[in-house]
Amino acid sequence: MKRGHLRVLLGAAPGVGKTYEMLEEGRRLREEGRDVVIAIVETHGRAATAAQAEGLEVVPRRAVAHRGVDLDEMDLDAVLLRHPQIALVDELAHTNAPGSAHEKRWQDVEALLDAGIDVITTVNVQHVASLGDVVEKITGVVQRETVPDAVVRAADQIEVVDLAPQSLRDRLASGFVYPAERIDAALSNYFRLGNLTALRELALLWLADEVDSALQRYRVEQGIEGSWQARERVVVALTGGAEGETLIRRGARIAARSAGGELLAVHVSTQDGLRAEEPGALAAQRALVESLGGTYHQVVGDEVATALVDFARSVNASQLVIGVSRRGRLGAALTGPGIGATVIRLSGDIDVHIVNHARAGGRFALPRLAGPALSAKRRILGFLTALAGGPLLSWLLIATGTDESITTDVLAYQLLVVVVALIGGIWPAVFAAVLSGLTLDFLFIQPLYTVTIANPIHVIALVLYVIIAMLVSVVVDQAARRARAARRAAAESELLATVAGSVLRGESAVPALVSRAREAFALAGVRLVASDGSVLATDGEPVRDGRATTVPVGDGRAVLELHGRDLDATERRLLDVVVAQLAAALERTDLAETAAEAGVLAATDQVRSALLSAVSHDLRRPLAAAVAALGGLRAAGDQLSADDRRELLETADESLATLSVLVTDLLDVSRVQAGVLAVSLAPVDAAGIVLVALDELGLGPDDVELALDPDLPPLQADPVLLQRVLVNVLSNAVRFTPDGGRARVATSRLGGVAEIRVIDHGPGVAPERRTDMFAPFQRLGDTDNTVGLGLGLALSRGFAEGMGGTLTPEDTPGGGLTMVIALPVAVDAETPRDAEGAASRGDAPPETPRDAGAAASLPRTETR
Repeated sequence: MKRGHLRVLLGAAPGVGKTYEMLEEGRRLREEGRDVVIAIVETHGRAATAAQAEGLEVVPRRAVAHRGVDLDEMDLDAVLLRHPQIALVDELAHTNAPGSAHEKRWQDVEALLDAGIDVITTVNVQHVASLGDVVEKITGVVQRETVPDAVVRAADQIEVVDLAPQSLRDRLASGFVYPAERIDAALSNYFRLGNLTALRELALLWLADEVDSALQRYRVEQGIEGSWQARERVVVALTGGAEGETLIRRGARIAARSAGGELLAVHVSTQDGLRAEEPGALAAQRALVESLGGTYHQVVGDEVATALVDFARSVNASQLVIGVSRRGRLGAALTGPGIGATVIRLSGDIDVHIVNHARAGGRFALPRLAGPALSAKRRILGFLTALAGGPLLSWLLIATGTDESITTDVLAYQLLVVVVALIGGIWPAVFAAVLSGLTLDFLFIQPLYTVTIANPIHVIALVLYVIIAMLVSVVVDQAARRARAARRAAAESELLATVAGSVLRGESAVPALVSRAREAFALAGVRLVASDGSVLATDGEPVRDGRATTVPVGDGRAVLELHGRDLDATERRLLDVVVAQLAAALERTDLAETAAEAGVLAATDQVRSALLSAVSHDLRRPLAAAVAALGGLRAAGDQLSADDRRELLETADESLATLSVLVTDLLDVSRVQAGVLAVSLAPVDAAGIVLVALDELGLGPDDVELALDPDLPPLQADPVLLQRVLVNVLSNAVRFTPDGGRARVATSRLGGVAEIRVIDHGPGVAPERRTDMFAPFQRLGDTDNTVGLGLGLALSRGFAEGMGGTLTPEDTPGGGLTMVIALPVAVDAETPRDAEGAASRGDAPPETPRDAGAAASLPRTETR
């Protein structure tokens, strides 16, 4: 029997419209004359979804009794007996009730497919097995119901039912997804804008990877070897050298230029294992690649260029990044063009980027001015040219010469001497001149085959011959010295530019200068040590105590220790420049620290000024009222009536109470600003603190609506400080709640953090002004001095942060402000959460009961 086709509708989150889309497709197929039935669909009371199901044949569900609770499941046997062309099966990740033919609904779907029935089904991306850990990091919720990746990937067709995160939140706020009592909790927890955006990206990337895998399978099946660059894939070749970090970052920038770009780093190891590698450098580069969102690969091959191109083709790469060869010009001349040229020749339609780096052609070092103008390699090559060129030229002249060709013979040997002078300088040229003169006399001047000079004029000719060779070699030597001096000047300029740039770059200037100094002066190690003995920066080999050259930096601020060879006078001059820049960099660091301290002092001074202003203004009113009331009592004596006496006493009592609160707030904000807030953390029941705060404010059910999670574990908090935070935030919420309305207090948990949300539907606060809310002595334009000093929110945030939590403002759906107090859950209270409890609190929207016990004790949860 031919197996049925599976079509999966993949959603980023509940509520995006997967079931609606499935039912709409079922109606369309039925209108085309196809036999379509609803095997099982969960409408969750949504009118639009239920309307789409009307007119479609529904296979009755199977009733299952478990622990006294009646559950209904898809009747697999009934669907198989009905044997439609197409079956609509909702919630692929659902766990069946005990006693069912299969444990999971996806296993029921497999049975339908084996029977030749086409299936259209729905699933959310959080239920894909391989993405469970990623979803947990995003949402803080463990997904207990999952579908194996192989089941979803084996589908004949996968579609993403997409909806913009804000549109989904709008649907949720309008009551199209959850009942009214669950909207606030859902918006505040699982359905946060950041969560939805991350889940949406996860769904799209997972589908993109599946499409890419399908493309790879098609290319293999069809024998297509060329790359199809459906998206930018950048492969970076790593050798284990220090240039790897430069190449990785360049490759990451190339990949980031296009949406969906992918970064892959590869290291080719030879089968004989003889290629030099740096495991530590490769490990660090692998960590860098992964931190940039890329992947690291290692392949084995004898031919590095071939293995590299083969890997790039196997992953369908569009770009290949390699570094410039670290060999010098002589090495390149002796061993050929190298891997880069071979990669370019083999790459075909893959773009190859050859990136320059600091290690290209060797490490940076200042050319030496002392010693011979030409290197030892050039002098040796000059001698070898003379030894090899002389016999070869002599054989050629004997084979082709005549008695009348003596002039040509002399000029030919002269040319050889000039060539040797150009290559090796003066001493190889003198050697070639003497050797060629003797050869001329021995082979071409009468008497032949002797070194006897019969004619004195020939002696003069030989002397002139040697003089010409020496003059040419002197010119070559001078040109080489001037070229070396020019290279030295260029290197010094580069060093000075780097030194100046390092200082301008700021924090990394000191280690950059130390590293550059070691490379420039070819030292084994360099270390910068502060006056207190601490090491500020080091590069190269460890500096051995007592064997290093020390140079003071600044006014005794630090000492630069140099380990290796001694520096000449010119290098000492450049070293003085580096030392001066090091001193400037250290001074800049000191100034930055001083500026930071000055900023703290300025902020403290600002608070102190505000405190003085508050003492002089806001404290004067209650103090004056108390003094006046007590003065009236003392002056009037027994002449006051009982009512007047009581009124004056009440005025004095209220004024002194207000004064006490203001002074307490001033002391608290002073402790917060000074960082000496005393905090005593302990497990605290959030509901109990909320009720105590309501009692303190005298608020009842007519003022505040409570939506407290009964399963919320204790918080790690200071009960006194948490009460102060709640009192301040609640008083503001009630104050700004419109007449006839009520503020709302809700509690929930997201991962290891518990939240207390104080919600009002007042005018709210504009996002650009929310930072000012938490500044001391700010009332956001409120001129009513009876409301205090404007310290409430400043103290509340300080108290919350002192307890290891946060206090953040958010928009209330429909208008208003929500203040979120987030605190860690007490460690002793950490227990595995039942997913059904999480769903009822709005933390996460699991699709179905997670196990048999949950299925028996709780109603079916929603999938949207």
